Amino acid sequence: MKNIYRIKNFPVSFFSVVMGLGGLSIVVQKMVEIFSLCNFWIEVSAIFTLSIFLIIAAFYSRKAVFHFKEVKKEFRHPIKINFFPTIAISLLLLSVIFLEINVVFAKYLWLFGTGLQLIFALMIISAWINQRHFDIKHINPSWFIPAVGNILVPIAGIQFVANDILWLFFSAGLFFWIILMPVFFNRMFFFDQLPEKLLPTLFILLAPPAIGFVSYVKLTGNFNDFARTLYFFGMFLSLLLLLQIKYLSKIKFYLSWWAYSFPIAALAVSNALMYKLSTNIFYKYLLLTLFIILLLLVVFLTLRTIKAITRKEICIEE
Repeated sequence: MKNIYRIKNFPVSFFSVVMGLGGLSIVVQKMVEIFSLCNFWIEVSAIFTLSIFLIIAAFYSRKAVFHFKEVKKEFRHPIKINFFPTIAISLLLLSVIFLEINVVFAKYLWLFGTGLQLIFALMIISAWINQRHFDIKHINPSWFIPAVGNILVPIAGIQFVANDILWLFFSAGLFFWIILMPVFFNRMFFFDQLPEKLLPTLFILLAPPAIGFVSYVKLTGNFNDFARTLYFFGMFLSLLLLLQIKYLSKIKFYLSWWAYSFPIAALAVSNALMYKLSTNIFYKYLLLTLFIILLLLVVFLTLRTIKAITRKEICIEE
């Protein structure tokens, strides 16, 4: 009975674990390419990430079957609703990962992930417009997740469909990111601080410009001033967040700590692309530094999450 009860409280935000692992897998691919490492690690990281996705998807599917009311509650929640696109983003990341291994499988992952992303993006933005119980204090970095999903679509999609479809997603994601930025900073400057549980989500701010840089270059083939603006704005935000590390490290462990991992991975991938485009060795070693940080972080988060599960600190009634 206790296990059934915990399934009832299994959060959709658990898919952020897959995002972190998926981001690491893509960075591993870049490390293998740039530093001529063994290809073995590409397949290991890909299979591990896919396995974790299937496990989490199985648990959440069981929740949807036996506790559908709880899923509806999450979707109506002003904060939890924004984590539903993490399912689609996980599939899109897996499609990027498997491009190097099995293109056909990657295509199906991309098609399914893109379809889900479109559905979630439209439903969530509609909820923002129509719901009257949302308040300015509900604004937090998780509101950027739908935008991140849209911006991510072209990275693997460039292999499969016409550019016009990809521009639809990229432009929607980019402009909703731009629109949400002043709303978010207005909330941060003039209202109460974010709840402790949501503080790690500040790192989500890194994802749109970092992924946007990669996606834009993929779409256009151009390394122009707009591409540089996206990259360097991401770097500026990373320096800003670096100043918050001392404070963030003191907060209690929550599943939201996984929000550190994917944005750092996105930053690392943007540096890998920056190195390829500029051939400046600085970006190569910045990539190496970010990879080491990300690897240690993911190992720590994995062990800490396992510990939290065994201690029944997560998947509990809030």
